[in-house]
Amino acid sequence: MLDFFTIFSKGGLVLWCFQGVSDSCTGPVNALIRSVLLQERGGNNSFTHEALTLKYKLDNQFELVFVVGFQKILTLTYVDKLIDDVHRLFRDKYRTEIQQQSALSLLNGTFDFQNDFLRLLREAEESSKIRAPTTMKKFEDSEKAKKPARSMIETRGEKPKEKAKNSKKNKGAKKEGSDGPLATSKAVPAEKSGLPVGSEDGVELSKEELIRRKREEFIQKHGRGVDKSSKSLKSDAPKEKGKKVPRVWALGGCANKEVLDYSTPTTNGTPEVTLPEDINLIRGTGPGGQLQDLDCSSSEDEGAAQNPTKPSSATKGTLGGMFGMLKGLVGSKSLSREDMESVLDKMRDHLIAKNVAADIAVQLCESVANKLEGKVMGTFSTVTSTVKQALQESLVQILQPQRRVDMLRDIMDAQRRQRPYVVTFCGVNGVGKSTNLAKISFWLLENGFSVLIAACDTFRAGAVEQLRTHTRRLSALHPPENHGGRTMVQLFEKGYGKDAAGIAMEAIAFARNQGFDVVLVDTAGRMQDNAPLMTALAKLITVNTPDLVLFVGEALVGNEAVDQLVKFNRALADHSMAQTPRLIDGIVLTKFDTIDDKVGAAISMTYITSKPIVFVGTGQTYCDLRSLNAKAVVAALMKA
Repeated sequence: MLDFFTIFSKGGLVLWCFQGVSDSCTGPVNALIRSVLLQERGGNNSFTHEALTLKYKLDNQFELVFVVGFQKILTLTYVDKLIDDVHRLFRDKYRTEIQQQSALSLLNGTFDFQNDFLRLLREAEESSKIRAPTTMKKFEDSEKAKKPARSMIETRGEKPKEKAKNSKKNKGAKKEGSDGPLATSKAVPAEKSGLPVGSEDGVELSKEELIRRKREEFIQKHGRGVDKSSKSLKSDAPKEKGKKVPRVWALGGCANKEVLDYSTPTTNGTPEVTLPEDINLIRGTGPGGQLQDLDCSSSEDEGAAQNPTKPSSATKGTLGGMFGMLKGLVGSKSLSREDMESVLDKMRDHLIAKNVAADIAVQLCESVANKLEGKVMGTFSTVTSTVKQALQESLVQILQPQRRVDMLRDIMDAQRRQRPYVVTFCGVNGVGKSTNLAKISFWLLENGFSVLIAACDTFRAGAVEQLRTHTRRLSALHPPENHGGRTMVQLFEKGYGKDAAGIAMEAIAFARNQGFDVVLVDTAGRMQDNAPLMTALAKLITVNTPDLVLFVGEALVGNEAVDQLVKFNRALADHSMAQTPRLIDGIVLTKFDTIDDKVGAAISMTYITSKPIVFVGTGQTYCDLRSLNAKAVVAALMKA
């Protein structure tokens, strides 16, 4: 049972809609447009929204989108067939109205598609019911039941496996045929022995044994024939006694120099052997025995080279190639999967080499293929340039997610509400959480905001001392006397071995009483598979409800970045006690100065979570903090 089926243009005009069980399809379709179509994430043609599963298909030639929605607990096998049939019939029926390419014509057009859709739906449902369930095969129907009991009897105390081995050895010996007459005289056919053809020592042979016996006899006869023929060929040649050419000694001189020329064949009773003309093609040699260069020209050029007496065919092929090239450049060809397959394979390998996760590279190429399939190429454009441009646009769109984090604006909004703005940092071990926390503190101090650093990493040795050193350095750069006696940066610590969630709660209360603008909460590094530590992190976030949760990740990792982000988000959702769990809001990408142009981790992290990269760490000093430039990252990613 379908909830809805809708057809709309990429401009947002709904052409036709079918309402099934659901009252309205506006919410799920809008979520599909925001999360998939606008974000260039159309790799798998499926989207889940709350309790619904949405499947969609893009028609790039007519700029249409076909969407069907049904309950995700249902397994409807006919949905793919239905959406293909509806797409084909709707496009063919209303081709004239759609090709006008104007919003007014689409609004004024009448798309009476209800009866056709119900017919296609009924046919799709019936086709799924026609398939009969597979029944288990009985023993009587198997091959083993058809074999007689006599074929399973072992004779002469020999195992069947040993028989098969011996027969294989005999076959190999007969095929060689080089062991002389002894090898061929060992096996005696059944007719010459006293036994009947279908029996062995009085036991009737099965059909399989009889066939094997006949095959062995045929091989024996064939092998003997080959030996005889080879012997006859050898015996036909007359044997001449003595030397063909008399030896001429060096001291005796040479009376006839032509006799010593062995390059030409002799013609003393034997016909000259001439090599076939195609031998040069096989050996790759030309006149004089010189090796020819490998020719990579087209088949038309090869035909012209082999037949120089037919210039008309070569001219025709050349003209056909020129007109075909011009025809492909004037924008009359629509792209297909076969046209883009080789280009997309190269693009996928290029993305993986640039440190993009393998699964995400495949999904990106699949999304580009869905976006371009059926689209007419522009004038004087090639398949490679079209695919590359579409991929660049998709990557830029991915690096600019739907939610943009503006910390300065949010901090000023929190100031008007007279409360501190809380930021929590999380991530795996050794990615640079404390160092980048200090960089962000310096950036906030430069913008005139006071910062309280909460030392909630009570596990790692030296974590509190590291933050204390950063606080002392930052206080020296922004002393209180430069800000009217106001302390701009301060460390809130309670030592080691304490509850991190409780320390963060006390730090937020202290910042509210002392009038600090921002609270930066440092947490202990933990692996994404460590359940107790992930539970503690989920507790800290749930209890203190920070305004921003930042995941700190390295730019050096590829597939590992996807695993870290997915499991961190899943752990925060599973171990949270809130009705709507708080997940990661943004990403801090560190060690960006160590990767040169292998910037694929930025694509992997942004694609998997749809979260923006808020900051990028590019060095060891406080000033080495940047915002992400999507176009610059994509340019480095696409560079060969």
